[in-house]
Amino acid sequence: MDSYFSPMNEVNILAKLADLKEDHYQQLLALSAMMELLIEKGVLSRDEIAQRAFELEHINARPPYPTA
Repeated sequence: MDSYFSPMNEVNILAKLADLKEDHYQQLLALSAMMELLIEKGVLSRDEIAQRAFELEHINARPPYPTA
């Protein structure tokens, strides 16, 4: 059990977390760029995007994870 909580293991976990955060940032940047281009070209409006996001968020009233 001690080897699981070693300082090196903690460093590895933190490095993986940093990698995930960088990947998440890059994905959000690409998504934002695509959304802006679709709005600029008149394919979608900001209201349409906001409405669809609201609909997708509320498709399932229950959270996707256990709460109790």
